[in-house]
Amino acid sequence: MYTAILFLPAIGFLIAGLFGRVIGSKASEYITSGLVILAALLSWIAFFTVAYGDTGLYQIQILRWISAGALDVSWSIRVDTLTVVMLIVVNTVSALVHVYSIGYMHHDPHRPRFFAYLSLFTFAMLSLVTSDNLLQMFFGWEGVGLASYLLIGFWYKKPSANAAAMKAFVVNRVGDFGFALGIFGVFYLFNTIDFSTIFANAGAVAGAEGEAMTFLGAHLDASTALTVVCLLLFMGAMGKSAQFLLHTWLPDAMEGPTPVSALIHAATMVTAGVFMVARLSPLFEYSHTALLVVTFFGATTAFFAATIGLVQNDIKRVIAYSTCSQLGYMFVAIGVGAYSIAIFHLFTHAFFKALLFLCAGSVIHAVSDEQDMRKMGGLRKHIPITYWTMMIGTLALTGVGIPLTHIGFAGFVSKDAIIEAAYAAAGGDHPHAMALYGFWLTVAAAALTSFYSWRLTFMTFHGKPRAPVDVMKHVHESPWVMTIPLFILSIGAVLAGMVFYNDFYGSGHDAFWKGALFLGEENHILHAMHDVPKWVKVSPFVAMAVGLVTAWYFYIRSPETPKRLAERHQGLYQFLLNKWYFDELYDFLFVRPCYWLSHKLWKVMDHKVIDGLGPHGAVALTRTVTARVIKLQTGYLYHYAFAMLIGVAILITWSMFTGAGTGVTH
Repeated sequence: MYTAILFLPAIGFLIAGLFGRVIGSKASEYITSGLVILAALLSWIAFFTVAYGDTGLYQIQILRWISAGALDVSWSIRVDTLTVVMLIVVNTVSALVHVYSIGYMHHDPHRPRFFAYLSLFTFAMLSLVTSDNLLQMFFGWEGVGLASYLLIGFWYKKPSANAAAMKAFVVNRVGDFGFALGIFGVFYLFNTIDFSTIFANAGAVAGAEGEAMTFLGAHLDASTALTVVCLLLFMGAMGKSAQFLLHTWLPDAMEGPTPVSALIHAATMVTAGVFMVARLSPLFEYSHTALLVVTFFGATTAFFAATIGLVQNDIKRVIAYSTCSQLGYMFVAIGVGAYSIAIFHLFTHAFFKALLFLCAGSVIHAVSDEQDMRKMGGLRKHIPITYWTMMIGTLALTGVGIPLTHIGFAGFVSKDAIIEAAYAAAGGDHPHAMALYGFWLTVAAAALTSFYSWRLTFMTFHGKPRAPVDVMKHVHESPWVMTIPLFILSIGAVLAGMVFYNDFYGSGHDAFWKGALFLGEENHILHAMHDVPKWVKVSPFVAMAVGLVTAWYFYIRSPETPKRLAERHQGLYQFLLNKWYFDELYDFLFVRPCYWLSHKLWKVMDHKVIDGLGPHGAVALTRTVTARVIKLQTGYLYHYAFAMLIGVAILITWSMFTGAGTGVTH
């Protein structure tokens, strides 16, 4: 069953990719979608079998992969609770995206290629989450990078799509460089890259005495070496999960078709970093410094991305920055040691974020491919199914529920738990130095999230229509093949938090996880969460209410207020609208110097030195010599006779001075 879950999407990719033109678009759609749906159903069976069964870990060897010295790597499937949680996230969302795409991409002539790429993306992510060693994980890691490049740039005739795909690929290479160095460091310290062996020996390696590793000329003891390795691994997670400083590729990824955005942001690429750090929690737990760094970047990203989402006008970019912000929440939970809560938020976030993106696609489909919210408005009566399902997604994202209970939409249960865990980690016998920073920034981000989420809803569906009359005449609800996935995701956005919270981080979490995560410090945090003040538990709800009321006043009660504020605070507005000028900063620091250097190397080093002294120089010298030699070939007999006489004279002169041919000896 587990082998089938992994390879069914790969079979769909091969069929659609190799034979798509032969079997046609419809067959490609149905075959790839059918295989991923089957994988999703098997994933749910695997989830209940493993998470609620007696066996905590299955290891299934597929083949022996690499054997070189101490490096012995097999391609194996590692199945534990963390794996099956990711399987249902990846395959459920992917299956619904496949079905949704049948309607959304109906008029695209390259549908077989698109569905092949979707299945490749799914297979790469499944390879990552089922990996039993770091090299296998790196294979899936690079696979999702490749698939994202292909899907973001799917409409390759658009220059903006090509640029966005290249940007995502290049920025992720920065993070992947750190991830690769981290893998090398793990192998150096543990002499293996097998997860079971690494986890079993993490404590012994961390406590070893003496010099453990030399890095950049510095001699490191075991504890410091493990911290460096964890930071390098987290650098990879920062790239994949679009954390602060390596986030710039994420909003540009919106150039791909909307179903791609849903798949990237909800279930595959951006969750890879969170999964990787959670999988390696036994390593990170022995590096308090690394966890401090993770918390700092997570909290900063949650707040930073939320501020940018306040003023964006592209409906997909608002949701994209929301993803970036929510990923920050997950890393805050990981940073304070609450790994199960981080995975729980990843789990619930997949449902409501996929729902929001697919609803945005339905809106774009209805208004003739328009994405600017300023040109929408008044759509709720024209597309009621899209409106109400997007309302459910918004309620889940903003965290609507009943305070001091676990009754509420999915985001209410999981996001509020992260905020409480951050506050709880600040107390106790070993207070976390970054915990309060994480707490206050996530509360602030909750208010900002509520504001920009309701701003999106009000600008898109309420008020007077701002679209052209000819566009409003053709506004229509999406077909059933697009709305059925919305209904299914809505169920998850409503119930996922309330149904599963007890298993993920409640009283049953030890029996649920069965050692798949390192829960040593987390058990103390979960216990401390019961004793946090009530104002801490209520603060996310208050922040959500403040954001909702403010958005209602700005965009329903007094629509002219936002414009006045933007004009009054033009500097701040432009700062947020231009995304803190990170693109301009990176262009100044990296792009332009690299362009200048490459241009000089091309013109001077390559053109003048290498080509000038090499191929071009040899050709020029040959031409010069032959041009002069040619002048001797005049065709006149007396020229040749004169040359012969000169030759004879030279020969006689040489003989006279050397004595050659005279019989004189010395």
